[in-house]
Amino acid sequence: MICEHLTGLEQELLRADIKELYRGQPWSKNCREWVYFDCCLDLAGLRARLDLAPSVIDHVHRGTHDGAEAGFVCTCSWDAVMGAHPDVAARPRRFG
Repeated sequence: MICEHLTGLEQELLRADIKELYRGQPWSKNCREWVYFDCCLDLAGLRARLDLAPSVIDHVHRGTHDGAEAGFVCTCSWDAVMGAHPDVAARPRRFG
């Protein structure tokens, strides 16, 4: 179960019928539960619209061989809600 700081965003994505691609511990023990959705998250728009806790930071990673993602990470629990990186998504559905 994802932390309380990201639950609202996760629920919005699920209600919008955005497909969940992965849920689990993707990288290391520093990551608890990360949930990946089949969309590009509008980080600025979501941050402006949602009341995100100060512990929720933007995370943007444009890897060349190890994946590409953009979303939010909670530094209290190390949970995250991720979408595709907008520069590499084939047909990005924007959410925000």
